[in-house]
Amino acid sequence: GYGLVGSQFTGDDYIKYSSKTYDLRETNRVDSMFKKLRYEPMQLDGVIHTAAKVGGVGGNMKYKGEFFYDNVMINTNVIESARKHNVKNLVCFLSTCVFPDDVEYPLTEKKIHLGPPHFSNYPYAYAKRMADIQIRAYREQYGLNYKSVIPTNIYGLNDNFDIENGHVLPSLIHKCYIAREAKRPLTIWGSGTPLREFINSKDIGKLTEWVLENYNEDEPIILSNSEEISIKEVVEMIIEIMNFKGEVKWDSDKPDGQHRKPSDNTKIKHYLPDFKFTPLYEGLKETITWFENNYESVRGTKCMDIYNYN
Repeated sequence: GYGLVGSQFTGDDYIKYSSKTYDLRETNRVDSMFKKLRYEPMQLDGVIHTAAKVGGVGGNMKYKGEFFYDNVMINTNVIESARKHNVKNLVCFLSTCVFPDDVEYPLTEKKIHLGPPHFSNYPYAYAKRMADIQIRAYREQYGLNYKSVIPTNIYGLNDNFDIENGHVLPSLIHKCYIAREAKRPLTIWGSGTPLREFINSKDIGKLTEWVLENYNEDEPIILSNSEEISIKEVVEMIIEIMNFKGEVKWDSDKPDGQHRKPSDNTKIKHYLPDFKFTPLYEGLKETITWFENNYESVRGTKCMDIYNYN
C-alpha cells in the first residue's frame, strides 16, 4: 500500500498494509491479514493487489529464482486468501513482461499465453502469468469478480530508485543525479535503441479505481497510452530536466532487454475514451523534483556514497 502504485490510494476509503507488516509469501501471515480485516469498522468492498518483487533487467537476470518464487507465492496467497475470506472484488497487477517475446505487435489481452516470454525476465513473467490463470480459474469456479490489469512501465513518486535492481526510469534518474553531483560521466546500459511505453503512477491509480468498480471480464485489461519512446530519448529528457552537462556513455556490453513491446490500449480507450494521460516530460519533471527534494529518504538511495559509486 505504500509503494509506487499503492501510495496513489489515499483517504479513509482505503486500508493499507506494507511488506513490513505482512510477509505475503507466508500463507499464514496472509490469512492473518484477511482475518484482521473482518473486524475493521468499515466494510471490505475489494482488494487492489499491487505487491510484487520487481526490478529492472539486472535484477531479473541476477535473481531469477527469487523473482519466480516470491511472486508466485505472493500472488497465490493473496488471491486464495481473498477467496477464502469472501472478498468478491479484486484487482491484480500483471506486467507487459507476461507477453511472448516472439509475437505479432501490437500486444493485446488475447496474446499473453501464445509463446515463451523474453529470456531476460522469464521467471518473473511466468509467475505473473500464473496469477492470470488463477484469476480465470477462480472466476469460472467461484463466480468472483477478480480481474487483472497489465500496465506498461510505471513511473512516478514513491518509486524505488535502486540503481542495481530498480526499473529503468528511476535507475536512470538516480544515475544521472550521481553523475551530476560527482561530476562524472553518465554511463547507461545498452544501446539506447529499445522502445518503451511509460505511464504515470497517478494515471494508474485513477484507472485502477475504475477497474475495481466497473470492469468485469475474464481477460486482463491493458493500462497504457500506447506511446513508444526510445531509451535514448528518455535519457535526453532526464539530462535536460536535471541540467546534467557531463559526458554520456552507452555500455553496449550490457543487455538492452526486449527491443520493443508496443501495446494496444483499444479496450481501455473504449471504456474511457476521454481519459487524459500525463505527458511524459511533465511527469518526469514532477518525479525528478520530488526525488531531488527527498533524496535522503527515497527508496534505493540510503547509504549511497555517490562519490565512490562504480
